[in-house]
Amino acid sequence: MSASGASDTQADFAATLVDEWARGGLSHAVVCPGSRSTPMALALADHPAVQVHVRLDERSAAFTALGIGLASGRPAVVLTTSGTATAELHPAVIEADRAGVPLIVCTADRPPELHDVGAHQTIDQARLYGPAVRWFCDPGMVEDTGRGMWRSLAARVVAEATTGPAGPGPVHLNLPFREPLLAEVPGRGASPGRSEGAPWHAVAPGRLQVVGDRAAVEVLAGGPGRRPARRGLVVAGGGSGDPVAVLHLADALGWPVLADPRSGLRLSHPAVVAAADGILRAGGFAGSHRPDAFLHLGDRWLSRVVGAFVSDAVADGARSIAVDPFGRWPDPGREVHTFVRADPTAFCHEVVAAVGDSGAPGTGAAAELRWWDDWCGAEVRAQRAMDQVLGASAPSMGEPWLARRVMAGLPAEATLVVSSSMPVRDVEAFAGTRPAPPRVLANRGANGIDGVVSTAIGVALTGRSPTVALVGDLAFLHDVSALVGVSGFAPDLTVVVADNRGGGIFSFLDVATSVGEDRFDALFGTPPSPDVAEVAAGFGWPVDDVGRHDVSGFEAALARRLAGRGPAVIRVRLPGRSENVDMHRLVNEAIVSAVDLVDGGDQQGRGS
Repeated sequence: MSASGASDTQADFAATLVDEWARGGLSHAVVCPGSRSTPMALALADHPAVQVHVRLDERSAAFTALGIGLASGRPAVVLTTSGTATAELHPAVIEADRAGVPLIVCTADRPPELHDVGAHQTIDQARLYGPAVRWFCDPGMVEDTGRGMWRSLAARVVAEATTGPAGPGPVHLNLPFREPLLAEVPGRGASPGRSEGAPWHAVAPGRLQVVGDRAAVEVLAGGPGRRPARRGLVVAGGGSGDPVAVLHLADALGWPVLADPRSGLRLSHPAVVAAADGILRAGGFAGSHRPDAFLHLGDRWLSRVVGAFVSDAVADGARSIAVDPFGRWPDPGREVHTFVRADPTAFCHEVVAAVGDSGAPGTGAAAELRWWDDWCGAEVRAQRAMDQVLGASAPSMGEPWLARRVMAGLPAEATLVVSSSMPVRDVEAFAGTRPAPPRVLANRGANGIDGVVSTAIGVALTGRSPTVALVGDLAFLHDVSALVGVSGFAPDLTVVVADNRGGGIFSFLDVATSVGEDRFDALFGTPPSPDVAEVAAGFGWPVDDVGRHDVSGFEAALARRLAGRGPAVIRVRLPGRSENVDMHRLVNEAIVSAVDLVDGGDQQGRGS
């Protein structure tokens, strides 16, 4: 085959892959400029159903694609050239693996004759991401005789990323291309697909294993013929299933729900306990309200206080049940008694059907109603205490105030992307409930502060508007390459930067007081020298710079950005790191006082 014929075949191959991906639901591609990936880049750009977003930095590109998958549930493709560009994708691949986010990683490669001979930009890309991908495939050099398998390959890539036995996750497709990379003579284009735009392969959804009717209750009860515990708690995180189904289960069992913001359950409902982190710091209440059973749905809370409460109760004899749809092992404390492989929503429906949904908490037993009422009362008092400390009359903004206000101030149709480190913990601890809360997303599979702004850009690109990201100053600067070139596609994204001049989370650790201030700042606090507002403005992002006492200024800036279009940054100057620690302590002390000092301070015996 002539060189031009080979390049035409490569172009046809790329066009076929992209068309089949589009048939499978892919609508976004994040492309990094490069030479070896030319056939795929042109095919993606030419397909009318695919939106192409060009990012200069491969690490940022991968997190942008991750954000698209996180928000939409459908994979985006991230495309790179060969060499070390491929290694830059690894952090996002790991996060997609651990968080169960669909992602198609497409890396161009040099042909076999250029490997192991010192050719530039050539590394071993086979299984580069190890066990972090659901599937790896290198189909070898493209040959015209292989046209019959191209669509099958592309359809399997989508299926492995979305419906594999381990759940959604990343897939790595490594594609070697020979020069010339640009077709010289128009080829035949994409090979024929199935009629009516159907994908080449479809994977039947198949019902995930559910314990089944009466057995669902027996799992909760700990044995056949027994009823569920009267003093139980549902601990719900991201991936808990349909919030309505979870609340029906809570009503049927009389079990309050400790609701992480990512669960979608921070709803105005009597069962919902949003302030669990603060409530369980109250020794009197926590000591007298040990449950007999926990039901874990979705991801675990980040709060160490909640985690310790669960561990202590299990050590005292409480049963622990974890539900996961893909048979994973969500048990960092090694304390779960029963693992249930089931869709959380289906599991909740089966429990309700078996128990009988009376529409009221529990079965009416007095002890169950006291248990329910005690948790409801503690939640009301905790939220009231936070309102008093962090309400509209607060003299200045701090990180707890900012997390609570952002969560409360977004419209129901908005998406809040929360950075790791302090922002996600502050939203978990201090955000209240609402009749219709915004969706909350975060990279908490394995990720720290890497790629947070890029992820938020990807979320915004899915079209659910508005999108707001709450990040710290170090997370913002760590992902500064995400700011490059955004004006070219203008996502509707507002980045709220909590600027406390360094790594505030380390101020809560023992190291903050065990080493000298200079050493702490050099190794942990790491106050940044670039000014956040100047950096953002330098990349062409509109910036609102808000002082720590300008509460009304922040409110106005957020409202203006939510009503506008395109990217923007709101930098909020906050108190220093040590003052931030004091502010957290002040809020938590107010919650403890409100919860433990009710009725003259006597909580002992209530709910027993």
